[in-house]
Amino acid sequence: MRTVGGEEVGEQALWTRARLGRDGPPLDLLTARFDRHVYAPHAHDEFTIGVCVGGSEIIDYRGGRIRPTPGSIVVLAPGEMHTGGPAETGGYAYRALYAATSLLTDGSLGTAAPHFRDPLLDDPDLATALSRTHTELAACPDPLEAESRIPWLMTALTRRHSTARAITDTVAGADHIARTVRDRLADELMSPPSLAALAADLGLSRYQLLRAFRTTMGVPPYAWLAQHRVSRARGLLETGLRPAEVAGLVGFADQAHLTRWFRRVLGVTPAAYRNSVQDTGV
Repeated sequence: MRTVGGEEVGEQALWTRARLGRDGPPLDLLTARFDRHVYAPHAHDEFTIGVCVGGSEIIDYRGGRIRPTPGSIVVLAPGEMHTGGPAETGGYAYRALYAATSLLTDGSLGTAAPHFRDPLLDDPDLATALSRTHTELAACPDPLEAESRIPWLMTALTRRHSTARAITDTVAGADHIARTVRDRLADELMSPPSLAALAADLGLSRYQLLRAFRTTMGVPPYAWLAQHRVSRARGLLETGLRPAEVAGLVGFADQAHLTRWFRRVLGVTPAAYRNSVQDTGV
């Protein structure tokens, strides 16, 4: 093992803290890559949801051993002691998030912590969605994006793999709910309200609000707002403002955040768009 400055090069862990909505509760994200590190027995207050993305790990849990491999999901319950270490030469890599019980019960009946009979899950689609969401939130922990994506995925996890009973997906007045939320997001694009607060105002759970919005609009709230911001940014770029100026004026975290969404929506960077409309005299 090579060392630099007394630290083992292969042992890397990056923590990122996102917030679930404006002024909402924190959500911790861990991106880890270990060659030799072995965790001492420990427990967390929250659910630990992990996706193995490389190598192989051994976790001692509930009197047995879990052996995650790339693409598998691990669910460890709050307060449950566990360890973790490499299963073989080459180490292991994973992405984990630490979710309060309420995030897993939002779309279920009751508030008790859901029970997962098997802590090691084979669900490729959900694993991919969890890994991608984790990566994108770690790079840019936007509060509305975190609150739009994480509760939705946690509900899917609970419904597919726990013993919890799901609430109905039919939300009365979905069109009205979605338009109300849309208008609030558009009016407050610089600092959008939390979905939890909007849901409380409408007498809904956050999951019901997400369900109504996605059903009506076809996208989650954060994606709708990002596209609305891109539209506003487009008009400002056409006046000659620079992308770095425009990003802050429409509510993006920075120019990189603007660029990511601008390319998704229009296929070009903000700078390229600005140059093209100026060149053509539009």
